[in-house]
Amino acid sequence: MNTPSTRGQLERTLNQQIQALYREFMGHSPKNVSCNLADTKITIVLEDSLTPAESRLMESGQVELASQVRDNLDEGLKPQLKTLIEKVTGVAVIDLISGATLETGLTGVIAVLSEAPLLRATS
Repeated sequence: MNTPSTRGQLERTLNQQIQALYREFMGHSPKNVSCNLADTKITIVLEDSLTPAESRLMESGQVELASQVRDNLDEGLKPQLKTLIEKVTGVAVIDLISGATLETGLTGVIAVLSEAPLLRATS
């Protein structure tokens, strides 16, 4: 039987694996990924999350097209992100809510879990 992770270990594992998923799926690695677990919710903030193509669209004033590209990328990534979170936490994800602010390059995701993950207490 596997020993449960601490909250910090679980958050670090999510940080690393989500960054790797974005690098693989988007072809761009966010500068920083920050995951925080609070009971049945995980908040995820990705810094510098825009792909080079989205950045070029923004620079050329094609904000609406950049927004559509981001929305489509986020929707395409959701099933893989949901699977990753379920694998790491051992708990079902009942909803993923996400959004990006193209002007700042920040992306936020809230994962709502069916129950709180089993965690080992820190000493």
